[in-house]
Amino acid sequence: MGSETRILTRGAALRGAVAGVCFFVLLDTGLFRSGLYSSILEPDSTTGRQENLIWLEKQRQPKSGPRILVAGDSRMSLQMRLANGLIARAGLTAGNLAVPGTNPRCWYYALRDVDPTAQRYRAIVLPVDDYDDEDTAEDLADKMSDLRYLAVRLRWGDFLDFPLSFRSPMSRWQALRATLFPGVVYADDLQAFLSNPAERIEKVRQVRTDFPQWADNYLGPTGSLQGLAVDWAARKITFPAGLEVWEQGAIRDKLLLPPVPQIGRTAEYRRKWFGRILERYRGTGTRILFLRLPRGPIVRPDNVAKKSSSIREFASPPYVLLCNEHLFEELERPELFNDPLHLNATGCERFTTLLVDEVIRQLREHRLVRPRGDT
Repeated sequence: MGSETRILTRGAALRGAVAGVCFFVLLDTGLFRSGLYSSILEPDSTTGRQENLIWLEKQRQPKSGPRILVAGDSRMSLQMRLANGLIARAGLTAGNLAVPGTNPRCWYYALRDVDPTAQRYRAIVLPVDDYDDEDTAEDLADKMSDLRYLAVRLRWGDFLDFPLSFRSPMSRWQALRATLFPGVVYADDLQAFLSNPAERIEKVRQVRTDFPQWADNYLGPTGSLQGLAVDWAARKITFPAGLEVWEQGAIRDKLLLPPVPQIGRTAEYRRKWFGRILERYRGTGTRILFLRLPRGPIVRPDNVAKKSSSIREFASPPYVLLCNEHLFEELERPELFNDPLHLNATGCERFTTLLVDEVIRQLREHRLVRPRGDT
């Protein structure tokens, strides 16, 4: 009897464990793969902003005519009301999917969700730091913050492909766990939600009400780095008056950061993720436009031997277009920047005008919009 009892006990424990795992998977799937939880993420987080932008874009797609979508991170400094006013002269509307902290891997999965047929846009604009491939200290292939943006975007079919896009074994394990169980990524956010769900739901409701107007009317920060100067020989920076110590440190880190060995990581990453975006839109009629962003308030001397240009390689098929590489050089002045990476409101206004003019020029040149003067 003792032996039979132990067998029965083990069997019950095994069934309980299996039932617990199944319940957890069902709960995780119901919350995070259904889109339910993405709708109640903390809206003040960058992930919450991404979800609001995706929601807004999906709301506006059916109501607009031929549409251009701008992807990117926080350096895509568009003033959307101005952009739509300018691009309307070409019979187009513009959408914004630029989320702080994101990168091409994030853009691929976001585009997969907002454009599942790969046929909803006349063109998609993708920004890069440079048309040449330069490795930096950060390895984008192992950027773990991507999990926070992507866990609610991933599907069961991504359970091998997505983790294998990371480089280190530990990163791959964490990506696999996030793919199978998105809830582990948002445990802190879920805990905050459960502490006061009514407050979160009301906050989300209010943000959803106000977000379209905020997204359209945002102009950019009002600060300026006027007075910033660099002595490259002495590696000495003259800072504008009134900058905090941490602000000075951020500028120093950006401008005086020593170059790293060029081993091809950036080229590999770009070929993988930009390559996947291009493959989605091959033969669809959608054009992909690459543009080089303003490099900063002061451009450092080019002391890195760059070995490749994956972006220029991409431009061989006719549906991939390169914007003028020097388009934003007039903006690379301290008085137009709020910090070492981001334009201020005055810079954003000029950036928007230059970008829209270039997009219209490119599309008209390739006869994708009506010629100038047509009504």
